[in-house]
Amino acid sequence: MSARRSPSLLDSFNYAFEGIIHVLRTQRNMRIHFAVAFAVIVLALVVNVTKLELIALLISITFVLIAEMINSAIEGAIDIATTSFDPMAKLAKDIAAGAVLLASVNALAVGYLVFAGKVADRSSRLLDRLRQAPAELTLVVLVLVVIGVIALKAYTGRGTPLRGGIPSGHAAVAFACWIAATYLAGASHRFLVSSIALLMAVLVAQTRVESGVHSALEVASGGLLGALAALIVFQVFS
Repeated sequence: MSARRSPSLLDSFNYAFEGIIHVLRTQRNMRIHFAVAFAVIVLALVVNVTKLELIALLISITFVLIAEMINSAIEGAIDIATTSFDPMAKLAKDIAAGAVLLASVNALAVGYLVFAGKVADRSSRLLDRLRQAPAELTLVVLVLVVIGVIALKAYTGRGTPLRGGIPSGHAAVAFACWIAATYLAGASHRFLVSSIALLMAVLVAQTRVESGVHSALEVASGGLLGALAALIVFQVFS
């Protein structure tokens, strides 16, 4: 009986790529991490980060992806090893998930330190232009959105004022609060306050989709309506 042939260097690379592809296909969180990583790299190119800043971003991104892959490998190994509930197996999975969380928090901190100043300056200039823009233009856009929402409600005939249907009221309120917090925050803290408020609004919208109350389209339309409504109020009365 011949000995099993050791994998060649090319085979090793193929196995590694197969592992990455498998995690991307089967793990939703890995797909989210990849999408965020792509967006961060594009943003880094847009705002012209320094070489050291880019190195910090790449290390943080790689750290998160590696942690997610190790977490997936540990979960798969545990699922094969035991078919019944085992407190130690659950603890091992929780520890692996905690490692991913720590890596993600670190990546968020690095991303904020790298982008805070650059994006804050650009967002402040954008807000200044929005304040100076004609209120009538925003009003026209808002009216068009409202007309579209009413038309969709009439067409679908689904949902109630407080549950389901298009648009999502929770998303509208959450994104309106995001715009309000952005306008009311001081210039020195505007980027941080706006980022936190936007994150909270996105989480509210996500819970409405995951709970099955609203679809992604209903949440998106509600968020757009709420953001535009708050924008016009601040333009007219601020």
